Amino acid sequence: MEPLKHECGVAMIRLKKPLEYYQQKYGTWMYGLNKLYLLMEKQHNRGQEGAGLACVKMESEPGTEYMFRERAMGSGAIGEIFASVHSQFKDIPHDLLTDASYAKKNIPFAGEIYMGHLRYSTTGKRALSFVHPFMRRNNWRAKNLCLCGNFNLTNVDEIFEAISSFGQHPRVYSDTFILLEQLGHRLDRESERLFNIALENDLHGRDITRYIEQHIDMRNVLSTAAPLWDGGYVICGMTGSGEMFSMRDPWGIRPAFWYEDDEVLALASERPVLQTAFDLEIGDVKELEPGQALVMNAAGQVSLSQIIPAQKKMACSFERIYFSRGSDQDIYEERKNLGEQLTERITQAIDGDVAHTVFSFIPNTAEVAYYGMVRGFIKQLNQQKIQALMALTRDHQPTEQEIRQIFSMYVRSEKVAWKDIKLRTFITEGNTRNDLAAHVYDITYGSIVPYEDNLVIIDDSIVRGTTLKESIIRILDRLHPRKIVLVSSSPQVRYPDYYGIDMAHMEEFIAFRAAIELLIERGDWARIDDVYRSCMAQRTLPKEQMQNYVRDIYAPFTDEDISRKMVEMLRPEGITTPIEIVYQSLEGLHKACPNHQGDWYFSGDYPTPGGLRLLNQAFIEYYENNYKRIV
Repeated sequence: MEPLKHECGVAMIRLKKPLEYYQQKYGTWMYGLNKLYLLMEKQHNRGQEGAGLACVKMESEPGTEYMFRERAMGSGAIGEIFASVHSQFKDIPHDLLTDASYAKKNIPFAGEIYMGHLRYSTTGKRALSFVHPFMRRNNWRAKNLCLCGNFNLTNVDEIFEAISSFGQHPRVYSDTFILLEQLGHRLDRESERLFNIALENDLHGRDITRYIEQHIDMRNVLSTAAPLWDGGYVICGMTGSGEMFSMRDPWGIRPAFWYEDDEVLALASERPVLQTAFDLEIGDVKELEPGQALVMNAAGQVSLSQIIPAQKKMACSFERIYFSRGSDQDIYEERKNLGEQLTERITQAIDGDVAHTVFSFIPNTAEVAYYGMVRGFIKQLNQQKIQALMALTRDHQPTEQEIRQIFSMYVRSEKVAWKDIKLRTFITEGNTRNDLAAHVYDITYGSIVPYEDNLVIIDDSIVRGTTLKESIIRILDRLHPRKIVLVSSSPQVRYPDYYGIDMAHMEEFIAFRAAIELLIERGDWARIDDVYRSCMAQRTLPKEQMQNYVRDIYAPFTDEDISRKMVEMLRPEGITTPIEIVYQSLEGLHKACPNHQGDWYFSGDYPTPGGLRLLNQAFIEYYENNYKRIV
């Protein structure tokens, strides 16, 4: 119900044949550019604040450009950047535009390596200068670096200190800028290593340059830079001399998939976009493993290397619940399982009265979980029909009317809620904005029987509760249901995320605020103070020695205690309809998504020491800036 800004999307393509090959076979040398557009458009769900693309033209002559980039801001950024690229072709005569040899020499973006990025900001820095890809330029092609990624590092301060200690002076304190400078520095060292080898082999002038460009090995660069990184990441890059690479974090937090044939090497954040773009079966697409790098050198040789030892795999479960496209074969079934596993809890919430219950969903991302929820109730109802028939036939020959009555039982599902308007940024005045926010959603009038039917609405996550309070509960109440049951296919979000999702502050979470309210009601001030003192006491410890003391805030309460308190906090003034919130359990999440155990938002089990350090700091900031004002 409340869209989360989350991890970004990446796409890379390396052509393995000359441009003439694609012109002859596919009728255009723009084959790679067109495929990149598909990969980006199919991942537009991963970033609607900005987009960028970059291209490397290999074997260019001195004095000609060989690295190109376009970036744009806004939800229409993908179309804007590709329109800008194509605008550079519009005045070229058709016979020249279809001449791959001419294009290779003269037309911008007619290259062999393409890289695209879709951005959601998790830092608040939304200027065009923060949109990927980033470029580090140099007169030596091998030292030019273009970088993009789906990542959030938890230890930018440590990386900044490390590169500063070598004498570097980064111009901007941002994880992407600092990563670019760190990798750029290591790329410089790799070039210098090869320069010395070339001299030892008695090479001179351009022969040295060719030797360096032919032997740059990004595995050396990554193996000296990556051990310092703490966080979730898929880093992608390319050099001016033709190296292309991508590396995944050792915990497998962020996703990456790739495909290779004799024409192309391609990588994307999601598997089905590769399947669609290249017409592939699921088995054709491979997953980049944790700590692994996929590298293609200037000669076109592809290698997989374990840059950092893989840790316990903690792939992001929110990818499965919400972020990734539901068209992925496995994700689709997992989301249905998440919905189906809530059948028993929902049955309890409606006192078993399925006949007088209408099931629906909001927003559209919860649709697949809704199908699973309905599937669960269909199974439950079919079992009830079987039992009723068996009981009926045990004593006498049933009449047609008796049989029809049993078969008339069905699961009632309706499209109850609609996303109707989007608030524009120019509407900022408080009362006006609040009034309009209450009408963001609309309902299907007459979809339930007033005062008789329960209304069950499933969502993929209930995080902040703002939209529930400002809009959804009030608009659903207009249908006059007997009871509203709000269902979350994910567990209660209790902890901040520091690996790519826009959830970094304790006070954002309705579950956390509810737990604090419960502690205050009980007069358990000491518990809150103790957690603060424990967090303060470990501020000077190495992050590897820190513990999660914030768990103690939740320890006295069951999930149901916190959910009931949420209802009190979220109920709009004047609404008297009974409301209940039903959450997924951690056990249910792991059962539905067995290969994605990254659940730190729900459990507090952070995969990296840096995440725990930032949690520690987040509670201190909450206590000092928010809690003290409450008390």
